[in-house]
Parts: sequence; C-alpha cells; structure tokens
Amino acid sequence: MLDIRQIRDNLEDFQTRLGLRGDYDLGAIVALHQQQRDLDTQCADLQTRSNRIGKDVGMKIKNGADPKGDEVKALRDEGNQIKAQLADLEPQRKELEAQIETLLLAIPNVPDPATPIGKDDSENVEVRRWGDEHIPQGTDLKPHWEVGETLGILNFERSVKIAQSRFVTLIGAGAALERALIQFMLDQHIEAGFIEVLPPFLINSQSLTTSGQLPKFAEESFQCKNDDLWLTPTAEVPVTSLYRDEILAADDLPIYHCAYTPCFRREAGSYGRYTRVLIRLHQFNKVEMFKFVHPDTSDAELESLTQQAESILQALKLPYRVVQLCSGDLGFSAIKTYDLEVWLPSAGESGMYREISSCSNCGDFQARRGKIRFKESGKKGTQLVHTLNGSGLAIGRTMAAILENYQQPDGTVKIPEVLQPYMRRDVL
Repeated sequence: MLDIRQIRDNLEDFQTRLGLRGDYDLGAIVALHQQQRDLDTQCADLQTRSNRIGKDVGMKIKNGADPKGDEVKALRDEGNQIKAQLADLEPQRKELEAQIETLLLAIPNVPDPATPIGKDDSENVEVRRWGDEHIPQGTDLKPHWEVGETLGILNFERSVKIAQSRFVTLIGAGAALERALIQFMLDQHIEAGFIEVLPPFLINSQSLTTSGQLPKFAEESFQCKNDDLWLTPTAEVPVTSLYRDEILAADDLPIYHCAYTPCFRREAGSYGRYTRVLIRLHQFNKVEMFKFVHPDTSDAELESLTQQAESILQALKLPYRVVQLCSGDLGFSAIKTYDLEVWLPSAGESGMYREISSCSNCGDFQARRGKIRFKESGKKGTQLVHTLNGSGLAIGRTMAAILENYQQPDGTVKIPEVLQPYMRRDVL
C-alpha cells in the first residue's frame, strides 16, 4: 500500500509514475484525505476545548465556586455539548478512514525509476541468456505432456475423475521427480543462507491483503466459504505475514526464508492447450524465496535473489533467459521485477522461452500493508522493511522443461546429473 502522506506531498510525481502502469486517479484519495485532516483538526480543537473546560471546572471549585452553581453548570453544559459533537463526528472519521483505505488497497505499487517504461510484455527487456549450448536440436521433439503420458508418469484423464480439468496426477517416477526437485531446490537455497519454513497452506484474508492479493485478485483464489481462510496461491503470501504487526531489530536484517508449498489458483481466462500441460494448472508445487531487508540494500538484494534462482536452472543445465519487466507488465506489489524464462521446445513452432520464475522487489509496499517494521539501535522511531520474493522455482514448469530438454531419441528422458542422487537412477 502506498503512503497517503507521500501521495499528498508529491501528487504530481505519483500520478505520473502510476500512469506508467495504467489509468489511476489519485485525486479522489487526496480529496478524501483532506476531508479527514480537516475533521481531525476539528476534533482536536474540540478535544482541547473539552480538556480546558475540565480544568476550569476544577479550578473554579477549588477557588470556592459552588459545584452546583450557574457558573460551573454552564461550563459543564458546554463540555457535554462538545462530547456530543465528538461522538457525532467519530463515525464520520471512521468512514473516511475506511474509504481511503479501500481506495489505497486497490492502487498498485509505483515502478522503480530503473524499471523500463512500456505498456505490456511485448516491451519487456531481455537482460541476458544462459545455456544456448544446451538447447536440444532436432525436429521430432515431443511436448512434455506427450513424453510424460508415454512414460506413464503423468495422467490428466484420471485427474478429471478425481477433481476436474487443469489438474494432473503424477505416477511412479513422475512423483519421485517432483519430490526430488522440491528437495534439491530447498537444499540449494538453505546452503545459500535461506532459512526454511513450512507455513500453513490455508491462510486468512489479512495475509492475502498484506501480500497484495486482496482485494484485487479475490477471483483468482480459492476460498473456504465457511471460514476466513483461503488456499494459498503462493508461499509468498504466508511468508510475508510471518512478521506482520511486528517490530524487528535492525541487526536481525536481512532475513532470508525459503518455503515449499502447493499453490492453488483459478487461472481464470487460461484455456485451450493449457488444460493438458504443466503450465496453467489449478494446483502446482513451488519453492519460494523471500527476503526482509533494510531499505538501503534492497536493490542489491534483488540482484542476488535473481542470481540464486538462476543457479537452480544452471545446476539443472536448462537454457534460460532473464527479462526485466516493463512498467505495464509489473505485478501489483512490485517496483522492479526480473522474470526467468526457460527454453521449452514445445512452446511455439520452433520453441520459445516461458516464465519459470519471477523475482521482485516490492519496496515497503507489503510492509506498510502488514505493518512490518524495524528499529535501529540508538535511533528514535521505526522504519518499514523492504520485502522481496522470487520463485526458486515453479516445480511443474521445471519438470516440463526437463521432460522436453532431456528427452532422448529412444523415448526415455535423461535425469539431470544433480538430481540423480535424489532419484537413485539416471533415466526416466
């Protein structure tokens, strides 16, 4: 959530920067905030007068005035009128606060000055590529769903019986490969200094609001109607709220966490071929990286976070590229984002890159929503932390990339060398 005071003091700048993301009018929020400030001033003046009257009554009685006399009674009557006025104004104050918060919660984060300007993903900027020598050659390469079904490790039809379309059942070596990828990724991140957490997979509305999924993306999530609980769309959501409403010590920063969770998303609007592939499922597994950092270091922390995600793809020897998202393609909470896109031979007539990780710096946007602060020793007041998140990686998409990039002419799939100790085999 953006700071209404910063918006008020720098309205033109905020309006311009938000204009890079879409059409957002901050004027209504500023107008409501001015009404709130005027009302706060009115209430403060009334409260000051009420306090003064209380003191005057005490002084007059102390100086010999009759407690039931006209002079004291007049003051008390005035004090009662002021209390009645304050009682009438309080609902107006709360209503204005609620209106402002509702409007602010619907406004996305402002792009970082280093974020390229553009209207959509067609204007994202490629930063670098890795592993061109690992791109498989040949014209008879099969898509991953065909490879998996032929090997008997993926089954979409039986999943429809269990649930509906856009689910998959992993069988035998498919299930083992999924587990191996999860464990391998967690091991790599822990070795890099991340502390593993296994959070609840059901989360409350405040957790979704803190991370930025609510209220904007309510329709994309699965809700438990009888409880204030939702199925987590990504581990980012529960991990963001680990320290919600807390004041951390500056010496404890940075805090690095990694977490495996299943993820649940409606993926509304995704149809066609994606009902039979590992790209747009309602349920999928993911290993997430998350950082709580000092504001002064968040730029550098994004670079290292992205490099950590890249290290997984490099260890698996999967060709990929890094793309910096333009302003019009940023996620709701992000100020700057790098996407990692893995090479998939099945994506397009001659293959193409598809997103497998998104690494974002959210600045203080999520921290303000969740009141996640830190205090530096010897200094007054607190500051909001900066939060960063990145997929490290999406498991289903990683499996799809392995099945396609490691397929052999005889129909088998070679297992990446780093996964062989986990799988206890070298081929699927």
